[in-house]
Amino acid sequence: MQPLSRWISVSALALMALNAPAQAAVPADALVGPIAEYKLYVLDNLEQLVAHTREFTQAIEQGNLDKAQALYAPTRVYYERIEPIAEMFADLDASIDAREDDYEHGVKDPDFTGFHRLEYGLFKAQSTQGLAPYAKGLMQDVDDLDQRVQGLTFPPSTVVGGAAALMEEVAATKVSGEEDRYSRSDLWDFQANVDGAKEIFELFKPLAAEEDAGFVKRVQGNFDDVEAILADYRVDPQDPKKGFVSYDKVSDADRRALTGPVNVLAEDLSTLRGLLGLN
Repeated sequence: MQPLSRWISVSALALMALNAPAQAAVPADALVGPIAEYKLYVLDNLEQLVAHTREFTQAIEQGNLDKAQALYAPTRVYYERIEPIAEMFADLDASIDAREDDYEHGVKDPDFTGFHRLEYGLFKAQSTQGLAPYAKGLMQDVDDLDQRVQGLTFPPSTVVGGAAALMEEVAATKVSGEEDRYSRSDLWDFQANVDGAKEIFELFKPLAAEEDAGFVKRVQGNFDDVEAILADYRVDPQDPKKGFVSYDKVSDADRRALTGPVNVLAEDLSTLRGLLGLN
């Protein structure tokens, strides 16, 4: 059950959406339900992100390398699912999820923090030594993100556009293997991005179907194709919690095979906002 404060926040969101100018092809009040449901989805994932990040960072502070390594990928899942919203806070997104490429001095840059700085220490240096300050900083940033999102009004165009943005990110950084270059846990992030994009699509699917039923059927099929490909790389198909094989085990040919379906899905989803009149 959701805390009362979260339902109140969603109710306020609904009222704001009802009072917003009706510029969409679909009626403004038709957007209230999907947006409210999506906010609950984001809040649920944030709650999990906070809890998992706490366990992850505590393992680092306690010097438990094996546990920290095991928790890295499953913790990031909750962030990757909700990136369209997390990225609205550019300062936090940079401190939580930036990669070393974003900094002039790479891993030695004092501004390089967050998950990927910890990933470098845990999987490249194979040590928790010196990581405690970064772990504490990550926990503070995740708590900050959680607090900021509580009262946030979700712009419909940002939410709907987020489905394509997630799949475009998969094509740009996940398939290439640059996202989790030390942990090789790219497929975890890959699946999380697909989960987040699919959640948006499912929530707006009834409205999209009223505009173009063929589009909805095509996108649904594309999602099925991508998820079927990912399923082949699960450690245990019967237990999704066990995650995926190391990305090192995915051949270059298989990576190229992933690119096509992902790009097709991203291209189709990029038209969803226009279909609903939200451009």
